[in-house]
Amino acid sequence: MSPETSWTFSPGPLILVALLLGSYLWRWRAIRATPTGRRDAPTWRLAVYLTGIVALAGALFSPIDVLGEQIFAMHMVQHVLLIDVVPILLLLGLTKVILRPATRLLHPVETRLGFFGGPIFAVLVYVGLMWLWHVPTLYDAAVRHETVHVLEHVCFTFAGGLYWWHLLSPIRSRLALRGLGPVVYMAGTKVFVGLLGIFLTFAPNALYEVYEDQPRFWGLSALDDQALAGAIMAIEQSIIMGIALAYLFVRALEESDRADEREERFADV
Repeated sequence: MSPETSWTFSPGPLILVALLLGSYLWRWRAIRATPTGRRDAPTWRLAVYLTGIVALAGALFSPIDVLGEQIFAMHMVQHVLLIDVVPILLLLGLTKVILRPATRLLHPVETRLGFFGGPIFAVLVYVGLMWLWHVPTLYDAAVRHETVHVLEHVCFTFAGGLYWWHLLSPIRSRLALRGLGPVVYMAGTKVFVGLLGIFLTFAPNALYEVYEDQPRFWGLSALDDQALAGAIMAIEQSIIMGIALAYLFVRALEESDRADEREERFADV
């Protein structure tokens, strides 16, 4: 038996994607028209952002969404797209200049939020929501009820955006991670989420009734499907952590070089 593989186009997600795409393209084109446009809004940033939009559309509209209601592994693919892949790509598409209209609003809000605007809270939200939404009662409800499913998507998207903001934001604040902070921030978080993936992979019993009640698609038993989903989570967390740590290391070296250049200029003056 083959699972259903239709496309879904709900008005809410369509409006969200259209706003994200339209506002970025409008801002990017405006900056490109300035004398420093090629530096402040390079083409590769546009390409990365558009890839993020494609990933978001794939998670929300493509057969991945419908398959997630029938196959646990596909639901996990949707989760990792929303919580990691999409936020990473969208944030990498931004620059200080592209984000400038919002910068004056972000700094005061971040300051007023205090602890709730800091990296520790972001880690707690990211790890906590990943574990919470995989509690069997909540997970089954998310698959069976559209409203709960939407809430789950909102939670994952919010958690991913908040978490990756502290690592990839083009603007720096007093709360920005420095030194070895990004490494600890990344490694600690991914280990705790990876443990959830390992638990799902090697759990002796199927945990989710909603998938036990499904027809057996692709020759997967409920337990095999759960193990595959857990492996997808654990492997994705490891890959993302490795790539992100390499990126952060290169960025730290570039920032160190720029700081040395500034010191040399001041010394010459």
